[in-house]
Amino acid sequence: MKTVFTTGEAAKICKVSQQTIIRCFDSGQLKGFRVPGSRFRRIPREQLFHFMRDNGIPTDALESGKRKILVVDDDVELVELITDVLDRDGRFEVRSVNNGFDAGMMVKDYQPDLIVLDVMLPDINGKEVCQRVRSDKAMDSVKIVCISGMVEEDKIDELKAAGANDFMRKPFEVDRLIDRICNLLDIETTATT
Repeated sequence: MKTVFTTGEAAKICKVSQQTIIRCFDSGQLKGFRVPGSRFRRIPREQLFHFMRDNGIPTDALESGKRKILVVDDDVELVELITDVLDRDGRFEVRSVNNGFDAGMMVKDYQPDLIVLDVMLPDINGKEVCQRVRSDKAMDSVKIVCISGMVEEDKIDELKAAGANDFMRKPFEVDRLIDRICNLLDIETTATT
């Protein structure tokens, strides 16, 4: 478990901008230390926890140390496979829903770090889900990986314009999905030997 965080890591955990963390650090609201001989700031876990609690920021991401993933797909077997692999990895907390309506409700309550989103849902298309997530400033830091088996190249561009960070064509290797998730969340990919 990490005991000291950079301002960038603290910003991701708190779901605020890095500038906000730096301002709070420099004003003394957030305690920490500077790396000797440099201008880098570091924040001990305990200080970050107190800061989050004092400012009403949910501390579950810090307590578990796990990144939150929301899987949205109506293919139950694929959801089980992705969820199983992410659970076994140990670095992720995973929830899943199988339609766009539930996804909209879950995004607000769960506040995931990343959404794995099927483009072809029974009640709403993935592009619309992307637009709804991107229209909420509180969810600026949420990453979105769209997945689909039936998408033309121009539709992929539309999804990215609507706010998707990445796209994967079904079928895919779940390990490749995990690598993409790690890339988007700035965490180490598992070294495959």
